Amino acid sequence: MSAVINIAEKLAQFTDHWSPKIVGQVNDCEIKLANIKGEFVWQSHEHADEMFLVIKGRLRMNLRDRELIVNEGEFVIIPHGVEHMPIADEEVHIMLFEPKGTLNTGNLTNERTVHTPERI
Repeated sequence: MSAVINIAEKLAQFTDHWSPKIVGQVNDCEIKLANIKGEFVWQSHEHADEMFLVIKGRLRMNLRDRELIVNEGEFVIIPHGVEHMPIADEEVHIMLFEPKGTLNTGNLTNERTVHTPERI
């Protein structure tokens, strides 16, 4: 069923950090929104590419060999198998495009892993 999704309204429904929420699906990819702040964990996804679109703020994406700066209105695609660590010095709102079932912590499981993201 087709529906118009208002990103700002969806982001206003939650304030927690590093807990992505599913807002849609395109074929086998989920579209997620998240608020992030601070440093996350080094991770990689063996079989999944990820796209990070910055809705608000400035994201630093650390890779093992460099750091990428992703500003509001920009996105970065992290290919599968590439280790990365997102960092948000101030709160950043992001939209993620990734294959259904992709864990937010990638190849590791810890206290920050969201096994079943909430659908909003």
